[in-house]
Amino acid sequence: YMFRHGQSTFNKQGLIQGHTDNSLLTELGQQQAIDAGKKLADKNISLIISSPLKRAKETADLVNKSIGADICTDNCFIEVNVGEAEGISYLEAIQKYGEFYKNWRSNDEKFLDISIKGGESKRQVRKRIFEGLNKYADINKNIAIAGHGIILSQTLLGLGYKAVEIN
Repeated sequence: YMFRHGQSTFNKQGLIQGHTDNSLLTELGQQQAIDAGKKLADKNISLIISSPLKRAKETADLVNKSIGADICTDNCFIEVNVGEAEGISYLEAIQKYGEFYKNWRSNDEKFLDISIKGGESKRQVRKRIFEGLNKYADINKNIAIAGHGIILSQTLLGLGYKAVEIN
């Protein structure tokens, strides 16, 4: 199972997060996490693997109140590094990078190798995610991953899903 962190302060403000780690869950984000935990309560999850970023760890902790699993963190599931775009608004990114930013945000496979200066490409992110998934493939347990939007979308696209929209 995979779930995205709940709404964060940066989400609410329309800011790009990436590796930025000073964005916490809002009240709505906390409730979303609690609701996700209730939906996962009967799935016999024994391990939650979380991105090390605060917003994902907080979500994992709240989800876990309904599950009671072990929790660990793994850098393989950290959000994409957006380089110099981290912390700016989506509007600023469009103004600064124009079509390049729109291409980078798209799920079109032809843009897998582009990255914002100082950041990662989606191909790099996808490679990291699948390395992480392979580490846990032999565990004979139901696991859940507390992650981020691009982590989830790149996982699904890497598995062959064509239309992916993560909110």
